[in-house]
Amino acid sequence: MAGPVIRLHPDDNVVIARVDIAIGTPVSGYGFTCRSQVPAGYKIAARAIKQGEPVRKYNVVIGFAAGEIAAGTMVHSHNLEFREFDRDYAFGADYQPVEMVPEAARATFEGIVRSNGEVATRNYIGVLATVNCSATVVHKIADWFTPERLADYPNVDGVVAFSHGIGCGMEMSGEPMALLRRTIAGYARHPNLAATLIVGLGCERNQLAGLMDQEGLERSSRLHTFVMQENGGTRSTIEAGIEAVKALLPEADRVERTTLPASHLKVGLQCGGSDGFSSITANPALGAAMDLLVRHGGTAILSETPEIYGVEHTLTRRAASREVGEKLVDRIRWWKEQYSVGRDVQINGKVSPGNQVGGLANIYEKSIGSAMKGGTSPLMEVYRYAEPVKTRGLVFMDTPGFDPVSATGQIAGGANVIAFTTGRGSMFGAKPVPSLKIATNTAMYERLIEDMDLNCGGILDGVASIESAGREIFEAILKTASGERTRSERLGLGDHEFVPWQIGIMS
Repeated sequence: MAGPVIRLHPDDNVVIARVDIAIGTPVSGYGFTCRSQVPAGYKIAARAIKQGEPVRKYNVVIGFAAGEIAAGTMVHSHNLEFREFDRDYAFGADYQPVEMVPEAARATFEGIVRSNGEVATRNYIGVLATVNCSATVVHKIADWFTPERLADYPNVDGVVAFSHGIGCGMEMSGEPMALLRRTIAGYARHPNLAATLIVGLGCERNQLAGLMDQEGLERSSRLHTFVMQENGGTRSTIEAGIEAVKALLPEADRVERTTLPASHLKVGLQCGGSDGFSSITANPALGAAMDLLVRHGGTAILSETPEIYGVEHTLTRRAASREVGEKLVDRIRWWKEQYSVGRDVQINGKVSPGNQVGGLANIYEKSIGSAMKGGTSPLMEVYRYAEPVKTRGLVFMDTPGFDPVSATGQIAGGANVIAFTTGRGSMFGAKPVPSLKIATNTAMYERLIEDMDLNCGGILDGVASIESAGREIFEAILKTASGERTRSERLGLGDHEFVPWQIGIMS
């Protein structure tokens, strides 16, 4: 990759600028002179492209020429038309079973085994709100437990509040309420929480009793509940919550890490602030890491449904069965035909201003890189938002592309590590789960070194390969799962990133 441009597939009619290229620069090996001032990460026509002709990157259609495009011209949203095109889902046509690493040779990490056999990578006490009306109370309870007050409990990572903005003024039945409840319950049951408090107001639509009944939650030494209107109000509930956490701390502190196989890891895959290098460096490297994880028996959770749109056929083709592939197509159709009809959102074409500035013209182009995070393993199952993930291997969970909402669903489903690639420099934490930040390019990594854990820019710089970077990510995941703190954890990020998906109307 030492030259000024990168060709990703022999059949592509565009190349990618590896560095900023000035107008009038001859590009050797391709027979054209640059007709535009092209920033790094943007596309350049490698030959003349006729009006209406598909534009291909990685030999995948990312749009159609809006007019005649001369060789050497920058290709972006101004001359690239977004429109639908036929895709062959060919369910299961490319399915190949995973060649598993022998059990005796599988990677290990130092994890925490809970009494029910589930495995944790962190050890928090959580305080959950049923409704926005109890948000202040849960934060007041958690905030009381400062590092100084937790000093006697070195094995407890912290007391963290999970509040949100819904739970009332919403539909009382149906999927919107069911989704909220399974999200809250997914956190309440998450192995990274040694114990949980759930706090309700009392008159909200998301009644505590309904939540407990629907999700099969039971009060126990590990799960305490409070209703503010029955508990004497704000101050009394805060005081009762603080006393409850105090009583839970000694037991929560009595944990030990033990050596466990990597098959216990469930990694939620995220990308935010993507750029033109996401599909060239960090995302395929993360995919290589996930292929390793799957071969070692672990689980990779690919999500962000709008950000696989246009390349979903590459997943259905390697689905374990037609049923699994059709589940994915059904979720795509729900987005297109029900959820986002007439809305100015990603799945209907436009990506964020940051993605645009980073060199991504539309959702088709962004989806190429986004789907790469899942690697090349077969697609074993498709889940709705926040459903418990039980199947090992590569799975898909239906979520929006908005990272806090997407990661919340993955964690509620059981993810115990988040791996997050970024080209522009997203800042993100995901308590109670550690989040690894992976940079696509060296310039951003060096500029935001305090926030970034790993740099895949070496692939672009010619000093690393996708395989070597993937191995580095895999090893970093094992270390993180063993307790090594990530950059976002050191910065204290993750206290406000619990954001359940709001799919219903507010009334």
